[in-house]
Amino acid sequence: MNLRLKTSQRLWTIAFLALPLSVYVIVVIGPLLASAYLSLTDYTFSAIASPEFAGLKNYERLVNSKKIHTAFQNTVAWMMAALVFPTGGGLFLALMLHERIRFANFFKSMFYMPITISLVVIAQAWSWIYKPDWGLLNTLGVSLGIIDREVFWLSERGLALASIIFAWCWQQVGLSMVIFLAGLTSLPKDLLEAAQIDGANYRQSLVKVVIPLLLPSSVVVIALAIINSLRSFDLVWALNRGQGESATLAVEMYEETYFSLNAGYGSAISIALFALAAIIIAIYFSRIRYLEHLYD
Repeated sequence: MNLRLKTSQRLWTIAFLALPLSVYVIVVIGPLLASAYLSLTDYTFSAIASPEFAGLKNYERLVNSKKIHTAFQNTVAWMMAALVFPTGGGLFLALMLHERIRFANFFKSMFYMPITISLVVIAQAWSWIYKPDWGLLNTLGVSLGIIDREVFWLSERGLALASIIFAWCWQQVGLSMVIFLAGLTSLPKDLLEAAQIDGANYRQSLVKVVIPLLLPSSVVVIALAIINSLRSFDLVWALNRGQGESATLAVEMYEETYFSLNAGYGSAISIALFALAAIIIAIYFSRIRYLEHLYD
């Protein structure tokens, strides 16, 4: 009887998993394997002949390309900014709004609203702000005497990438805030009360009790920020298409594949981006295992 029950449970498990696993294989694994194959060929969309095997030539070109080096540096810079600004800003907002201030729900909605808006719409709004002639930023800067000339925020080297990252962080901070707020509401109140009884002030309670207990939320926030930063394409493309040396790996992959029509080389860039994401995900799961061991 037990054997029949176990067999029936296994069959039902296989039946329930068959559809989602099939979709995953078709949507994720299939395109990934196709990209890996194309990255080893000289395939171009403009060629009529079948692609020929090129070995690691695309990867050699990728390693020696100055544009890819710049795009890789921009992607890493984007990740570093994602670790600092949306995470730190979200934690700050969550701590402020968790203290039962007036109109807290209104402020929560306002700070969270940008994450619900499409990145293309965000790009359109920030393109108006960054306009060199009549944009809000230059108009205020000149009026207040902060700048004495029109600044081309989205095309000048050294400014373009920083301007786009700032717009992205402005949108992402609301997501981090919500996750930290969820973590704050689940904190055991007895520990906070015990810290106050022991004479700890707000700063000491924050450093010694609150932030350590927010570690699970921090892992989620940091992982999401890094993964979202690796997918940084929409905002860059909609704002300036990678001008001013602001292109990321995702932008370079898109340009090489669909504009230069070098599908083989574009696939090599996508595989490199996938490898970078896989490393980040591996670190994320190792942190999860560490937290499980920590809280056992």
